[in-house]
Amino acid sequence: MKHYEAGATIAARPEQVWAILADGSSYTAWDSGIKQLEGTLGPGEKVTVQSNMGRGFPVRVTEFTPPERMTWTGGIPLGLFKGVRRFSLTPEGDATRFHVREEFSGPLLPLIWRTMPDLQPSFDQFVAGLKARAERS
Repeated sequence: MKHYEAGATIAARPEQVWAILADGSSYTAWDSGIKQLEGTLGPGEKVTVQSNMGRGFPVRVTEFTPPERMTWTGGIPLGLFKGVRRFSLTPEGDATRFHVREEFSGPLLPLIWRTMPDLQPSFDQFVAGLKARAERS
């Protein structure tokens, strides 16, 4: 299994951070790595994340527990390649510890991993953008 992850302490309550995280239509306002998010973030919903790398990634929201956790699951049918992205928000006083991690698995992982660009900068950018947006609110 391979993964990317990033996190930060955000000077805002979990409910404030969640409101931003759960509003997919606003992602382009605070994450320059996302061109568009098509669909509505909610339990069982399908969304497509259009990255600035020119590709759309269809995912299903497989967990949606406000204001604590959200999980997106996507990949190639039959489990040949799977990505599971988990977002977690943990209260820390008047702040929130935010963490995002995506784990990749499946029999095609060795082949696909070699051709994937380094996604760490996009994870770091997502977290920095969410932090900046929440702390401005």
